Amino acid sequence: MTLRILPRAVRPQIGVAYLLARTTDTIADSDLDALPARLRGLADLRSRIMGAASPELNLVRLSPGNTTAPERMLLDRAEETLRFFNGLAEEDKRLIREVLSAIISGQELDLKRFGLGDPNLRALETEAELDDYTYRVAGCVGEFWTKMCRAHLFPEARLDDAQLLANGIRFGKGLQLVNILRDLPADLRKGRCYLPKEKLEPAGLLPAVLLSPANEAKFLPLYHRHLDAAESHLAAGWAYTNALPFGQVRVRLACAWPILIGRKTIERLRAAQVLDLQRGVKIPRSEVRGILARSLLAYFVPGAWQKLFSATGKAVASSGK
Repeated sequence: MTLRILPRAVRPQIGVAYLLARTTDTIADSDLDALPARLRGLADLRSRIMGAASPELNLVRLSPGNTTAPERMLLDRAEETLRFFNGLAEEDKRLIREVLSAIISGQELDLKRFGLGDPNLRALETEAELDDYTYRVAGCVGEFWTKMCRAHLFPEARLDDAQLLANGIRFGKGLQLVNILRDLPADLRKGRCYLPKEKLEPAGLLPAVLLSPANEAKFLPLYHRHLDAAESHLAAGWAYTNALPFGQVRVRLACAWPILIGRKTIERLRAAQVLDLQRGVKIPRSEVRGILARSLLAYFVPGAWQKLFSATGKAVASSGK
């Protein structure tokens, strides 16, 4: 959705980075029995991305039984994606290699940490581990996006680059944290818990019974504090969006849409009880279309635009790191 609206000057670079990231994600999510096969597939693809000369990849062998047709096509056509990547300018390839290196390191760390869905649930140990993970798989994307757009779209604009990069990183972390909190039940079924032990244990919670209705009174306050953190990151993303040059309509909309959808998701998660979370919380397509339409109508009306994201007292761009 966001790729389609991006200016042509950055759409190929960001598009191919997205395809390669989706390819590595599909490998990491393979349901092969052997963990080494997944790690080897990631290592082989990373080697090619980094420019090593090696035999053509055969990633279809990693295709899990529940892989969708587009995902199988992504694995089957990995060489085509790499050829497109290799045709980009050297500086663009450098930025893509930088972000893919971080993403793959996060995927490898995740596989080594959680294994193949061990029935004995494993949780992250600390908030620092959670923050590191959200940076590796998403915060680095905000950093990459900022550098790519800056170089190709508004190189001469007078901006606070340090603040822009910091908020771009938080933007990515916020989107990933929303995904983690939304997907908590599915991850628990896979044997992984991203809510860290250092927060669970003082509350008297264990990953295996985290979503038991009997623990709802203990679980929801902790869950809501993580929602607060996600919302604070998205508020930083909104500040990031509004710091971009006003004339960069396409880029600002491409940033605004996932932020507004993410915040709507947080609202739904905040209102949910444990049983609602177990059933799954999703934003209907009709609401997504409504968000897109309202943003287009409000763009040139500053007051209306700012009202699209009205942060809570806790979700201010200056809070959190």
